[in-house]
Amino acid sequence: MNSEQIHIADEATLVHLCTKNNAGAQKELFTRHAGAMMLICLRYLSRTTDAQEAMMDGFLNAFRGVSGFVWNGDGSFVAWLRAIMVNQCLMHLRKRRIDFLNHSSHHEEFAGNYEDAQEALNMKDLLKMIHALPDGCRTVFNLYVFENMTHKEIGEALNISESTSKTQLHRARALLKEKIMQTT
Repeated sequence: MNSEQIHIADEATLVHLCTKNNAGAQKELFTRHAGAMMLICLRYLSRTTDAQEAMMDGFLNAFRGVSGFVWNGDGSFVAWLRAIMVNQCLMHLRKRRIDFLNHSSHHEEFAGNYEDAQEALNMKDLLKMIHALPDGCRTVFNLYVFENMTHKEIGEALNISESTSKTQLHRARALLKEKIMQTT
């Protein structure tokens, strides 16, 4: 069997082959998941080249650490890979030393009926708006909304205070609200 032409449907088998450094299995897993992982990286990093770099580094880290991965059924590998990608993006952002607003005041959550605005937006437009947010706002928004992290967890992950995390989320929501209202 040529290791460059592996087409195994069973992901558990592919992961097992990756623990043996099988290049064909690594290529197959990369091919299956690169698109989704790139979208995750693009949510955090505004420049495509940065997102590509983070994704490639994430896959390298995954293949280096796959022997420590524990299979817990369908979806467990993707969840593990997703966490690696998010961490890789956060490391990239830390290297760039992104700026976070540091306000200690608490802000009210924005309120209103946005059903019409939500119906007018499609997911592609919304992702573009999220992508256009300043780095700090976008990072906190993604961690809070997509990764379901608390402000405490976000603060620990980014080495910022909980109040800074709350401020960044509030600012992200306000900026998104403004952009959404402009499109309706």
